Amino acid sequence: MARTQSGTRATTIDDVARAAGVSRATVSRVMNGKSTVDASLADRVLQAAQTLRYQPSTTARSLSLGRTNTVAVAVPDLTNPMFQDVLRGVSDAAARRGYQVLVANTGGDPEAELASVIDARRRCDAIVLVSPRLREPALRALLPTLDPVVVVNRLPDGITPTIGVDYADGADQLVEHLLALGHRHLVYLAGPPLSETNGTRVDAMRRSAARRAGVQLTEIGAGASIESGYQAGEAVLETRATAVIAYNDLAAFGLLARLNELGVAVPADISVAGFDNITLARFAVPPLTTVAIPHTHLGALAWEQLTELLDDVGRSDPPLWRPTLIPRASTGVVPATVGGRRTDQVLDIAAPAPLLTSIGWRTVAGESAPERVLVGALDDGGDLELCRAVSGDDVPPVHAPRPYLHPVRTAAGVDLTDVTPADHRHHYGVSMAVALVNGTSFWGGRTFVRDEGPTLLANHGRQRIVSDDVDGTVLRQQIGWDDSRGAAILVEDRTLEATVLNGRGWSLRWRSELHATHGDLLIESPATAGRRGAGYGGIFWRLGPATTTTVIAAHGEGQDAVHGSISPWVALVQHRGPRAATLVLAQRPEDVRPWFLRASDYSGAGPALAWDSPVRVAAGDSLVVELGAALVDGALAVEDAATAAATIW
Repeated sequence: MARTQSGTRATTIDDVARAAGVSRATVSRVMNGKSTVDASLADRVLQAAQTLRYQPSTTARSLSLGRTNTVAVAVPDLTNPMFQDVLRGVSDAAARRGYQVLVANTGGDPEAELASVIDARRRCDAIVLVSPRLREPALRALLPTLDPVVVVNRLPDGITPTIGVDYADGADQLVEHLLALGHRHLVYLAGPPLSETNGTRVDAMRRSAARRAGVQLTEIGAGASIESGYQAGEAVLETRATAVIAYNDLAAFGLLARLNELGVAVPADISVAGFDNITLARFAVPPLTTVAIPHTHLGALAWEQLTELLDDVGRSDPPLWRPTLIPRASTGVVPATVGGRRTDQVLDIAAPAPLLTSIGWRTVAGESAPERVLVGALDDGGDLELCRAVSGDDVPPVHAPRPYLHPVRTAAGVDLTDVTPADHRHHYGVSMAVALVNGTSFWGGRTFVRDEGPTLLANHGRQRIVSDDVDGTVLRQQIGWDDSRGAAILVEDRTLEATVLNGRGWSLRWRSELHATHGDLLIESPATAGRRGAGYGGIFWRLGPATTTTVIAAHGEGQDAVHGSISPWVALVQHRGPRAATLVLAQRPEDVRPWFLRASDYSGAGPALAWDSPVRVAAGDSLVVELGAALVDGALAVEDAATAAATIW
């Protein structure tokens, strides 16, 4: 408590009034933010309060204003990081308005929830209900008695302000992702029976399975905790399914732990996916495929709705939030042998690819900032996200943070990129990844040191987006390259242009101009330091796992024939269960660099900047790097791949 200069007692409102030469009521009006006080008097009051270190009584202020400046947030399980994120979103936003947050943890029990929220509402000005466990009729009967109230994680009823998420769409995305990898028997680890979002997810998955012949969905009751996923391990294996979707990431973590104890490899033996994309999801072993929901942002949206009610300015429900699929290393192609037959005996796509009618970049809301997404319009009236441009801001420092493209997929929805795979955690979709620029690693991971070998050094740089702009089929970005100490090395002007290819596929042209605006540049690779054949660095395309990957090129077939060659184009044909897709990579014929290519231990390719000797760029000069790609459904032969390559440039 603040004290007077003598330190004998707390400063009172009367002390401030005497020091300012005003009445006690005037001090009260000033401290409560009333605008009816003359500006010169208000300044005297505030100066006196500051000098005396006066803090107004919150109790007295609440009585004066008729408000407590407190809101309640009721959650079913405060140990769940998802609910912690929603709470943080509400709390941070409320604090900026001078409000405090009272937390009610209901434990997921409907009866306890009913009593808890009624009691909490009596103590505050408004309440936010997050994922309430009350059944719909009981909830709707309760809501009018809690007004003002906002509900998070329920479908809107048109009456109560609601922050909803399209969980059905998220479930559909996970199912489509697994089906594209060849899986036909899926398990759903169900969440709490009283969770409305659990019912929404399982209904969506049932519909997805019913729409496709030969797809089986098995449901296993589990829960929302790590322990519930762990306990379900044996039951999952008994189903002989090849992929699992857990109710949330926590249950998926528990399942991963139990499968590891049982000696079951993920994703080689079984794929596992979660829901929510909590912070720990990308640090799981292996990193967890999931769908992302920006829970902190949802909390902030709930506060916006609440302030509209508190300020009596009306309300405007935001649309349902659409989750974003985040494919990671925990999901892969269906195991090679399932039910006594090899899946790689089915060598072509199960159905004709949809017809692309148009293509274009869009700006969409992201968890922390707007994101750029390439969307293709299909002949059936729908559309499909073909490519997402990710800022890379949350990439770990040791991976050399950089913007990247992921997922990048065909018109039939086959993903042809991978991020943080188990074999190389620092691989990120399609990115400008260079082993060394002036001694700084923009590749990530270990640096090859002459006479020492791969060594983990504290030399990782960062690429950051300075500006970007969308213009129809073109995305333009300016990117700053900084060394490990944050000093600028170069500036990159990047252009990504997309085009429809005869309706059945699409192409992407990547052009980067690297400007030596901060001095001379020296670009190196492990090969220039003595590691023969390891001349990687430049625009690098990392593909995901496949049942089989075949390499064809103008100069031959197979990894050994293409790696290090100056073929104008290469194609990687991937079979994933019953589906096939081809990625054709092409360089401009007048400027072909040697290919760095892998297709055995993993699949990835790109033209090498410094194949066997360093590249120098003088201060003030620029280096242009380009790569074109065609993404086509089905397995292309050499002639068709050459034709596709010719259409790119």
